[in-house]
Amino acid sequence: MSIIRIQSLEHPGIEVFGVLTEAQLRNRLEPEKGIFIAESPKVIHVALDAGYEPTALLCEEKHITGDAASVIERCGDIPVYTGERAILAQLTGYKLTRGVLCAMRRPEATLKLADKVGEQAKVEDVVRDARRIVVVDGVVDTTNIGAIFRSAAALGIDAVLLTPNSCDPLNRRAVRVSMGSVFLVPWAYLKLPLTSLHQYGFETAAMALSDDSISIDDPLLKDIPKLAIVMGTEGDGLPKETIAEADHVVRIPMYHQVDSLNVAAAAAVAFWELRAK
Repeated sequence: MSIIRIQSLEHPGIEVFGVLTEAQLRNRLEPEKGIFIAESPKVIHVALDAGYEPTALLCEEKHITGDAASVIERCGDIPVYTGERAILAQLTGYKLTRGVLCAMRRPEATLKLADKVGEQAKVEDVVRDARRIVVVDGVVDTTNIGAIFRSAAALGIDAVLLTPNSCDPLNRRAVRVSMGSVFLVPWAYLKLPLTSLHQYGFETAAMALSDDSISIDDPLLKDIPKLAIVMGTEGDGLPKETIAEADHVVRIPMYHQVDSLNVAAAAAVAFWELRAK
């Protein structure tokens, strides 16, 4: 390992840990240089297990032989930046209570939206053997995206598809909230209409509180061999056009005059209730 002690925020190589925005980390102009940040030893180990390539580490000096030791051992000969707690907190914007940050190379397939032909191939790869998938339509909150991925991994969802206007799953906070689950569940962008999933054998179920919706515990839903559960935005829910395209409109019954659940909570309920037999 190569230990590099930083004395200044101008030190070359550390900009990925604090100076660059999420958009700059994605590097749309040069996708092959795209980076994301994984935080905490547990999450980094999950990413390494999934085959993601580390490029640099950042941690307090005491963690080099402590919490970060096992990560450093696995990452090979990459820079390990360290320094006083105050300068690291100034760089990242918070204290490194979890010990270590890891800059990792973004997989090429997630760097940019493909054209229709390429995107179809990617979606096909992700859903080929799936029985239950979720389509995330326009969800932009990083915490919700991370929570949806964590529930998807825990509750039997085989793949996640996101519309282009949804939050990037490899956003730093989304990765942290998911506890690394974004590395466990296959995902892709769905740029084509919802009805395009029919070609892969899926029926679609839009989660919405509409007059013609059926209850989530309707036996009809349990017997569908391949089902795509469609979740909408935090505020307005799914667009009317998406609801109209869906094969089924599904609601979660509410009590005590509560009108709806947070999208992450609703997703967890839907994943469990609609899981494959």
